[in-house]
Amino acid sequence: MADQALDQLCINTIRFLSVDSVQKAKSGHPGTPMGAAPMAYALWDRFLKHNPDDPTWPNRDRFVLSCGHASALLYSLLHLTGYDLPMDELKQFRQWGSKTPGHPEHGLTPGVEATTGPLGQGFGNAVGMALTERWLAGQYNRPGHEIIDHHTYAIVSDGDLQEGISSEAASMAGTLGLGKLIMLYDDNDISIEGDTDITFGENVAQRFQAYGWHVIGPIEGMDVEKVSSALTAAKAETGKPTIIVCRTVIGYGSPNKAGKGSAHGDPLGEEEVVLAKAKLKWAPPDAFSIPTEAGAHLRLACERGKSQQDEWNSAFSEYREAFPAEAQQLDDALRGRLPADWEEGLNGLFDKLDPIATRSASSVVMNAISKGVPAFIGGSADLAPSTRTILDGRGHIGKGEFLGHNLHFGVREHAMGAVANGIALHGGAIPYTATFLVFSDYMRPAIRLGAIMGQQVIYVFTHDSIGVGEDGPTHQPIEHLMALREIPGLVVSRPADATETVEVWRAAMNRQDGPTVMAFTRQNLPVLDRSTLKPASGVLKGGYVLWESGSSPQVIIIGTGSEVHIALEAGQKLDGEGIAARVVSMPSWEVFDVQTKEYRDSVLPPSLRARVSVEAGTTMGWERYVGLDGASVGMSGYGASAPAGVLYEKFDITAERVADEARRLVNGAS
Repeated sequence: MADQALDQLCINTIRFLSVDSVQKAKSGHPGTPMGAAPMAYALWDRFLKHNPDDPTWPNRDRFVLSCGHASALLYSLLHLTGYDLPMDELKQFRQWGSKTPGHPEHGLTPGVEATTGPLGQGFGNAVGMALTERWLAGQYNRPGHEIIDHHTYAIVSDGDLQEGISSEAASMAGTLGLGKLIMLYDDNDISIEGDTDITFGENVAQRFQAYGWHVIGPIEGMDVEKVSSALTAAKAETGKPTIIVCRTVIGYGSPNKAGKGSAHGDPLGEEEVVLAKAKLKWAPPDAFSIPTEAGAHLRLACERGKSQQDEWNSAFSEYREAFPAEAQQLDDALRGRLPADWEEGLNGLFDKLDPIATRSASSVVMNAISKGVPAFIGGSADLAPSTRTILDGRGHIGKGEFLGHNLHFGVREHAMGAVANGIALHGGAIPYTATFLVFSDYMRPAIRLGAIMGQQVIYVFTHDSIGVGEDGPTHQPIEHLMALREIPGLVVSRPADATETVEVWRAAMNRQDGPTVMAFTRQNLPVLDRSTLKPASGVLKGGYVLWESGSSPQVIIIGTGSEVHIALEAGQKLDGEGIAARVVSMPSWEVFDVQTKEYRDSVLPPSLRARVSVEAGTTMGWERYVGLDGASVGMSGYGASAPAGVLYEKFDITAERVADEARRLVNGAS
């Protein structure tokens, strides 16, 4: 029989630690922690399998606070259950250098599974985590050895469910039947502007039933026993994800703000804090007080977690003895270790010099990687035949089918990005996604969060320029490369041919501290003859001298992707006229910029100011490398519907145009 008085004491401890943190910071969101504390307590105290002494234990349950503005709730739970988050950190909520930032940040605060805040992203992350758990179980579990077996839980808000990404991700989760995914919906009818009925009148339960979810409620979310019963029922449903609709009161306990929008995003105020503590009979006189009994009870999470992890360690030892190869492979995957010989399959892929689109070259490379890296999984937003991202012979992932490596995200670019982040965050898999470059806009928020979290997600974007051709301006990316280059922590690579494609994939697989974008062509490109040009391994430095006509070049021509061929043609044309030219392939600005100054200066000598860039996108930003005195050949507007060759001619992205700009600069300097 539960001790109701102790439960209530623990709940109020969670509430008022959160309230005190917000009040001291004079900034934050106290309302959701006050209303959601009972359901959070029920989950963390009675169901969540975790070990505060080892926040990265592989078989732990995952918990995502999708409504990241309620971060004070999560920090209170982490502190009270024994994570390495001292009270001083709660007192420094939202302050410089603290481990308690305004929204949860993965990698900064022990126990935070995902960086959340932009609403709906955590929802998508949780779907990705649950998917990865099922996939790893499918790959590695054996009869009598259920070595991967845990749940993914999330608290989601009205705001999360209003965001379109939650619809995309929920539909995908229901289609896949992710039965170990359980969402607690904090249904408090309040957002910043007031009652949600001004914008959000749908029947959420019916909506999720239509997605194929198991729906429980609405229930009284302020009642620990009812929440616990619902969680028990949710765990019993193994064929569908579950959402528990919990009716709560935002700002519960605040006499003047409970149930009102004013409780959402502002501190209660000193007087209201006193009134709320009095109303809920909170006896401790000082802020940040933890009653001894509540603290001792909540800290039992450490004892439970250690016991659960010890049991799993023993089970894993038995698994390793019975299935040594699988155990080692799983251990390597969870630790992010690539097989020692994984790169062998990349050798000699394009010894023949037949023209090939870089999207098709990428497909060859991906299939070689898949044979050598068991953790490599992914898919496209319903465009695999066009993006060339099917892993041949590697099976598919679907409802009740988690042995394959090919995912089908559907036409859901935004969810695809967030789900891929969740896959990477879970650990054990290296995810890739794929769509057309122009649709990177649909997934940009998730890409940005992947970069903030430093997760190894590989974004394959094809149809990378006006070379898309007949599909016209709606499908021809112009500003997209430059927009992606502006995301800190994201590496953007645009290879010039098949040989460079091998190297950008090699770099992406070896990069474990952040995401990589790769932009590939639809149109065929010649394979550069490396017997007369510099090796493609120069790609690993971001930019390199591909060709030059003499030891003292008069002009530098810099290109990326398909335009490297234009740059090379222009350079050779100039050489025939007696103008010494250097052609630089610059597939990745970000990688080039972190090379030593000596290397960068060897490629782009500061004294040589006659420089021309050529890229079939916006020219804005290229002054970084060509300077204010240089020239940039590219696009100043949108494309058009016509064959690719016609478009390059009509928009004057040609070798002759590049040569003209070079001549002008050389003649002006002489």
